[in-house]
Amino acid sequence: MNIAVIGLSHKTAPVEIREKLSVPEPQCESAIAHLCSYPHVEEVAILSTCNRLEIYVVTNETEQGIREVTQFLAERSKMPLHHLRQHLFILLHQDAVMHIMRVAAGLDSLVLGEGQILAQVKHCHKLGQQHNGVGRVLNQLLKQALTAGKRVRTETSIGTGAVSISSAAVELAQMKVQNLAAYRVAIVGAGKMSRLLVQHLIAKGAAHIAIINRSVQKAEELAKQFQDAVQANGHPPMQLHPLEEMMSVIAQSDLVFTSTASTEPLLDRAKLEASLTPNRPLMLIDISVPRNVDADVNDLPHVHVFNVDDLKAVVAQNQESRRQMAMEAEALLEEELSTFEAWWRSLETISTISSLREKVETIRVQELEKALSRLGTEFADKHQEVIEALSRGIVNKILHDPMVQLRAQQDIEARRAAMQTLQMLFNLESASNKQYS
Repeated sequence: MNIAVIGLSHKTAPVEIREKLSVPEPQCESAIAHLCSYPHVEEVAILSTCNRLEIYVVTNETEQGIREVTQFLAERSKMPLHHLRQHLFILLHQDAVMHIMRVAAGLDSLVLGEGQILAQVKHCHKLGQQHNGVGRVLNQLLKQALTAGKRVRTETSIGTGAVSISSAAVELAQMKVQNLAAYRVAIVGAGKMSRLLVQHLIAKGAAHIAIINRSVQKAEELAKQFQDAVQANGHPPMQLHPLEEMMSVIAQSDLVFTSTASTEPLLDRAKLEASLTPNRPLMLIDISVPRNVDADVNDLPHVHVFNVDDLKAVVAQNQESRRQMAMEAEALLEEELSTFEAWWRSLETISTISSLREKVETIRVQELEKALSRLGTEFADKHQEVIEALSRGIVNKILHDPMVQLRAQQDIEARRAAMQTLQMLFNLESASNKQYS
């Protein structure tokens, strides 16, 4: 058995490729079921965010399992495999384990040290369990990754002041317009990313904010969280609008952020041309994947569009100060990797140890019954319990050291040789010696 991760991220693929492979939550169940139906895939977990799609699998035949996952990705993206392959990365076992730990810790993020990814890994774990993709191995792996991510955040200062995608988007806007207070801002969407947008916009002085969302109630809940901050700054209340009013609100705005879970573009050239006053400038910052703003909007001369990939320049300014902290974090991750590796090694020994225990226990019970039958019925129950405890104690003490040494053996070949020796010496025919490497 082997662990593998096959995926792509902001480091390997532009947003127009990433959005083709995004797996929204409502599609997660069918995607996991599809992947689990392949003959060489035993377990599956899918991590899908605006910056990455990563599929973690436990496979009983590494090369075939990877081929099945890449085929799934090609079918999903409707891209030729040879074109898709140049954007994919494939990591096996120890590299895959370290990768998910780095991801959970925010060390592989566009924004180094960003905190949102830890919750996304936790949600990936939850969905994998809920839809029967996560089994014993991935359950342990994801739990260890979450532990690693939490340790990095509590034992280093990498998360201190770390910007999110949302804050980077607001910082980009401020770089372009200088004075946010003078601009009419609209936000399409009312989820977590939008909440962070509002938080950073208010902190940067934005005074005129409108929220557009399919559910006005959710927009109201979002606005309520910042009611005191808005009043304290002497700004007018945020304006709330249903999605049907989106184009009329955008027509009156200078700066628009889009952050929704829509799988299709909400804005395109035709809609904007029909709604905007000719030659009126508009800035659109789209932090959604799949994108909410169609690529054809770039053809409008007075509309300036930015997406998540355009945030890299902003983020680069904040990276250097956290690189030293990232080195501290890597040392913690090595500890967590060692813990997982010890657990993984123990899996390979389970079959042999179970067979050995079962065989020795059978011998113990048989010999105990013989001895008790010779002692006759007059032998008191109390004495039987003493003999029972004595036989168990002897067996446990004899088996203790071999089992500890077998589990602790780090060299794979030496461990397998030891297991084969045990199987031969004790004639453990039921030992399957299932491989977990």
